[in-house]
Amino acid sequence: MKQQPFESEYFFHIYNRGNNKENIFFEKENYNYFLFLLKKYLLQIADVYSYCLLPNHFHILIKIKDDKELPIKMSQGKQKLHQPISNMLNAYAKAINKKYNRTGSLFQEHLKRIKIEREEYLRNLIIYINTNSSHHQIEDYKTYNFSSYKSLTSNKKTLIERNEVISLFNDLENLKYVLEHKKVSIDNNMQEIIIEE
Repeated sequence: MKQQPFESEYFFHIYNRGNNKENIFFEKENYNYFLFLLKKYLLQIADVYSYCLLPNHFHILIKIKDDKELPIKMSQGKQKLHQPISNMLNAYAKAINKKYNRTGSLFQEHLKRIKIEREEYLRNLIIYINTNSSHHQIEDYKTYNFSSYKSLTSNKKTLIERNEVISLFNDLENLKYVLEHKKVSIDNNMQEIIIEE
């Protein structure tokens, strides 16, 4: 799949899995460190709308900030928008390799990305990402600690764009209802995000 360039003010679904479908998260500390790096690097250039981290892959839905909010070096084109994401994944891979005395690539060759241009696709993606732990029979999405579901449905302070996500479903009760009934229409376009099979 040809890599789409990141563009300001557009939604992107970024995802990848472990090299040879191996795990990229081995214990709770790994998930927390990945989220720390996400906050450190990714929030420089994007707002996060949803995420799910599973043992051998991750999904993150972001919206690239507008040019006025981007670091000057990026808004002026001196550095590519993908660089903070690359830095995040490289930092994580190096830490995992060091901690577990492993060598070689942690992730599959290239980060996958899809530019989102339709609101229906965006809503379906939010449903898919937030229920992904149930989809893989790892844990009920309502209790899973490494997805955005709890942040979206609580009143606690969060860096997730909670209000914007909820507004796509009219209100919180409807968001919960739709997630509960997994009213996602996986059409041909949605098939490309199902990397885990």
